[in-house]
Amino acid sequence: MTVVLDGETLSPEDVVAVARNDARIEIADAARERVRESRQRVEDVVDSGDPVYGLNTGFGELVDERIPPSELERLQVNLIRSHAAGAGRELDREEVRAMMVARINALVKGYSGIRETVVDALVRLCNEGVHPVVKSRGSLGASGDLAPLAHMSLVLLGEGEALVDGDGESSPRRLSGDKALAEIGLEPLSLAPKEGLALINGTQLTVGLAALAVVDGERLVRAADAAGALTTETTLATTATSDPALHEVRPHDGQLASARAIRRLTADSEIVEAHRNCDRVQDAYSLRCLPQVHGAVRDAFDHLRDAVETELNSATDNPLVFAADRVDDRASGTDRAAVLSGGNFHGAPLALRLEYARLALVDLAAIAERRMDRLLNPNLQEPHLPPFLAADSGVESGYMIAQYTAASLVNELRSLGAASTDNTPVSGGQEDHVSMSSQAALNTRTAIENATWIVAAELVCGAQAAEYVQTAFETDDTLSLGVGTTAVYDLIREVVPPLSGDRPVHRDVEGVVELLEDGLLDDAVTRAIEEETQ
Repeated sequence: MTVVLDGETLSPEDVVAVARNDARIEIADAARERVRESRQRVEDVVDSGDPVYGLNTGFGELVDERIPPSELERLQVNLIRSHAAGAGRELDREEVRAMMVARINALVKGYSGIRETVVDALVRLCNEGVHPVVKSRGSLGASGDLAPLAHMSLVLLGEGEALVDGDGESSPRRLSGDKALAEIGLEPLSLAPKEGLALINGTQLTVGLAALAVVDGERLVRAADAAGALTTETTLATTATSDPALHEVRPHDGQLASARAIRRLTADSEIVEAHRNCDRVQDAYSLRCLPQVHGAVRDAFDHLRDAVETELNSATDNPLVFAADRVDDRASGTDRAAVLSGGNFHGAPLALRLEYARLALVDLAAIAERRMDRLLNPNLQEPHLPPFLAADSGVESGYMIAQYTAASLVNELRSLGAASTDNTPVSGGQEDHVSMSSQAALNTRTAIENATWIVAAELVCGAQAAEYVQTAFETDDTLSLGVGTTAVYDLIREVVPPLSGDRPVHRDVEGVVELLEDGLLDDAVTRAIEEETQ
């Protein structure tokens, strides 16, 4: 697969294709022309001799320091070196690639004033498997993700370190920046005026992680719908709570979608039909309110997707370079070009929506954990289910401790806190309000990881409960699950055998986590429903 970057149409799915599936990057011809035009404007402004932030002045609080022409290259190189001050764990391979493809796309939008050769060098790194070693902590989300992007950019200078993909089964090699460049036939770059800022000033760590979160979060909500549908059936709960009449009179988009998903997953379920006229009046909220809660999470990720799609195709560094006739107020520039300083690097549009999505994931994890408890807890279970779904309860504990782990993970999510509501002024007070957007993105990644484990655990328990559901009915016939839930059960049983005695249950859950992360559950459900409706 090839992803063509044009500065206008990059999607979260494209980011995933590059970050996880090693899709190659190409630059559209029209985007290359914009890059060349933007670079010419920068050179016109530099030649004019006027003081322009980021071209011939210092940075941050040092904005009033005028830099002589002989020092302009050193100014840009020193910017990269000094800003590579990150801390914490190193970003993993997909996180680095997501950041890189997002940065390249922002540069080719044509307002950054960078040379084409620098863009091509970044593309070569991605396409040939050279991944800069980048520290995950240190960004304030304004002036963008400075420290992580500086670590990325060091390798272009032949400095820093990179992990270079091996051949076949061999592990990546950790090399110095100059040796990593030599592996793919590149020489270290020198930097022209504006290029250091163009490389590091922007939201590309935040938006790269957010793009991954959008795809993962949307897939996770669909998996949670499948888990909830399976639990609904195996606890003999009613599907009437997904009736269209209920949701059409409160038509939130996500709620409608989750209710529709439950109906499709449980379509043609003989188990649902067998107890449709039972004496139970209402189910617990974790079952009855599934469409409302899951739907609200869907809406949160729709809101995040809108911001991510805009941000992926935005110019977010500072200053930005325009044709002179494009702007109303040419604070600096020439008759042909204008350079405007602004705040497009500020991560607030992403940070706030990432916080919203993270909070939504806490609720998704919490309701899944409560449904697990109804499958396992002998004080809440239906009579046909053995305590903790153990084959020989008492001697065996079954899936008891899986719920402990789920409770622990929910607690961790609740303790993460809201990064974007904090603020610490920096740069001598010049940068006095920051977004903390990258920490919000990292927290959302943690929330997805924890919530995925919990939803997978509910699926494991739901599949085990299905082993006992037939005993709830006085019939010799085997009653089927729904069209979608049958596909879910069958797929789980490919990696998790029925629980016939105690065993390390983390392997069961981890096997289903892989099904979710690889998209196999999505595929199985989609295929089953499509075949049924043909």
